[in-house]
Amino acid sequence: MSRRNDFLRNVDWFTFSLYISLITVGWLMIYSVGYDEDSSQGIFNLSTNHGKQLFFIGLSFGVLLFTSIIDWKFWRTFAYPIYAFALLQLLGVIFLGATIKGATSWYRLGGFTYQPSEFAKFATAIAIAAFLSRYNTSLRDWRSALSVLGLMGLPIVLILLQPDAGSAMVFTSFLIVLYRAGLSASLYLFGFVTAILLVLALVYDPSIITLGLIVMILFVLVYNFKDRKPSWLLGLLAWVAVCVVAASLGQVYTVLALNTLALLVLAYLQYNQRKRQLVAQLLSLVLIGSALSFSANYAFNNILERHQQDRINVWLRPSLCDPQGALYNVLQSKMTIGSGGLEGKGFLGGTMPKLNYVPEQSTDFIFCTIGEEQGFIGTVGIIGLFFLLLMRIITLAERQRSDFSRFYAYGVAGILFVHIFINIGMTMGLVPIIGIPLPFISYGGSSILGFSLLIGVLLKLDSNRLIG
Repeated sequence: MSRRNDFLRNVDWFTFSLYISLITVGWLMIYSVGYDEDSSQGIFNLSTNHGKQLFFIGLSFGVLLFTSIIDWKFWRTFAYPIYAFALLQLLGVIFLGATIKGATSWYRLGGFTYQPSEFAKFATAIAIAAFLSRYNTSLRDWRSALSVLGLMGLPIVLILLQPDAGSAMVFTSFLIVLYRAGLSASLYLFGFVTAILLVLALVYDPSIITLGLIVMILFVLVYNFKDRKPSWLLGLLAWVAVCVVAASLGQVYTVLALNTLALLVLAYLQYNQRKRQLVAQLLSLVLIGSALSFSANYAFNNILERHQQDRINVWLRPSLCDPQGALYNVLQSKMTIGSGGLEGKGFLGGTMPKLNYVPEQSTDFIFCTIGEEQGFIGTVGIIGLFFLLLMRIITLAERQRSDFSRFYAYGVAGILFVHIFINIGMTMGLVPIIGIPLPFISYGGSSILGFSLLIGVLLKLDSNRLIG
């Protein structure tokens, strides 16, 4: 009783209020999607989505109660056994799970389903927090860095085997925690550049990308000459203009060969000026960038399945997609959001989701319902609530005395941010459609329970921050 009273006295009620606000909005939107004025189904009817969601919201409050009475040290002490249990669930679902929409990601329990990847997010968050909070852990040590990347990578591999690329991508959110823990920023820069090259390789010919890399490096080499003159840069600009014209006329490989020759000549001159490290770095950039570009292009055209190619094309090259096929979902989603205008059509006033114009309107695309019924004002309001929640969690993280609590809080913030960014982004065509829920709002028992567990443990850890 004393422990519970301490929790109620110290709990961060602002975070709890944001949590309640979001799950309330989510339930109302789920109710609106399934609303039928000719039906007499009650709100507690478990044959409806809103009835099931209300049941899981009740269980979520049970999760919050459970986390409030468990000693906060329990999560740090048993972080690795909980993580191992989560991995066993992920492994077991591959062999024993039910296949839904092409992914064997669910355990079927009577009339309900359970997705173990939701629990695995929490388990990975506390395992990484426990590892990083050890006194002898330093991410400057490559063994520690590889160990923590392994903790992050194991669930990704198991989830990809299901296959469920969307859920696997969420685990990359722990890179935010690792950056806060001191992982080198140069690795993030390398990853960012790599991601840009991979995306460009899916849109443009890899030869064009390689040519662009060589031209940029030519500028760097010319700029680093000891006796550089303005005429050198002007001459290089003129050369680039000629290359652009020649490439536009279909002479890409000729231009590429000439620029490669120019690169080798300038690299040799710089090498003789004892700038060997610079030359090695620049040439490595060209080789690695070219290899990534050609590899990504080959994988896209020869390894990915047709439906996987369509998802990427919908994102990057919608003009190549069939408006009645792969592009249909995004078009309907954007049309639904736009139809809400400034103020929306009002609660229960949406029509497109109810007529099934929007796919997965209660789960992955529930943001469309918000856009149509609540309009621009409502969508900005929801995004504002998420923003406040993320900022508050970061504030909670920074005021922790315990390293475990701090790293766990950043893990929660990272998971929520990736979910929010990808879910809202895919409804507007800004990111590929990979099928992950909007936290606290999308329909789904596993989702609401998983996010509630994340928030509940965070509130418990924060309520004991003066002890940690």
